[in-house]
Amino acid sequence: MRAGDVVQVAEGVHFATGSNTNWVILVEGADLTLIDAGYPGDADAVEASIRSIGHRPEAVRAILVTHAHVDHIGSIPRFLARYDVPVYMDAREVPHARRAYLEQVTPAQILANAWRPGVLPWAVHAVRTGGLTHVEVPQARAFPSAGALDLPGRPVPVPTPGHTSGHCAYHLPAVGALVTGDTLVSAHPTSRLRGGQCLPAMFNHDGPGTVRALEELEGLAADLLLPGHGPAVRGPVRDRVAEARANAARRRP
Repeated sequence: MRAGDVVQVAEGVHFATGSNTNWVILVEGADLTLIDAGYPGDADAVEASIRSIGHRPEAVRAILVTHAHVDHIGSIPRFLARYDVPVYMDAREVPHARRAYLEQVTPAQILANAWRPGVLPWAVHAVRTGGLTHVEVPQARAFPSAGALDLPGRPVPVPTPGHTSGHCAYHLPAVGALVTGDTLVSAHPTSRLRGGQCLPAMFNHDGPGTVRALEELEGLAADLLLPGHGPAVRGPVRDRVAEARANAARRRP
């Protein structure tokens, strides 16, 4: 997939690739749920992805957030300026999205890791797509109820703290899919590992916690991985979790 591509990966589930980050659109009749929204520079692409599947942005009933890093919430402020949509996430991530604090890789950390393959090209791309923009979502709120959400696609929040304190994946039991945000990805421009993996250490607020969070995913009935970075992957998600654990053990500090 290339930036701007949108692929239907299951009934009512569309997987969109942005500049370096993915988002997911759930369709139920005329209504939509949007999960994540890319960098600030992806704002046009987010709206275009919705229109490309035959819907209008006004059809979005809610935006769900895996975590409040700028590459996942970057285009939400512009979307909210145009459309009246609630934004939900794990309660622990709400203050992060409102920028009461920030758990995100710093310029100093990037410079310290600039020698690693892929880091400088990724950093340049991130800056060009708005990675240094101050993004906050004061409208962020906690999930209105426990269990499956009463939204198109009936996503089930799965708390996976580690990458950020309130990171959350979303299980789609009806189609056997799992939206994993950055807890479990299939690739990243700064990684030379193959297969399921956690992000490199500089991106994780709590590295060991990120690996522990994989436990929350491996028992779920899902054979379609929809990560925040890298391509969608078919096959038991528990196999991708096993790959991620093995990759975490071999990754150079």
